[in-house]
Amino acid sequence: MKISSIAKSIVAGVAAGATAAVTAVQDQVLTTGEGVTIVLAVLGAWGITYAVPNKPKTDA
Repeated sequence: MKISSIAKSIVAGVAAGATAAVTAVQDQVLTTGEGVTIVLAVLGAWGITYAVPNKPKTDA
């Protein structure tokens, strides 16, 4: 199964954003700083996941 870099980065961004959002709303209040943290988590996950190449297949 071949998954594109874009699909992997979208999934990673959603996972990172969801994790940051769950942590941020533990007190039922979302501050500006927490919102920025969520956005940076999503953008960081997108960028890092998209930039790192897949491991090449080896003949076993």
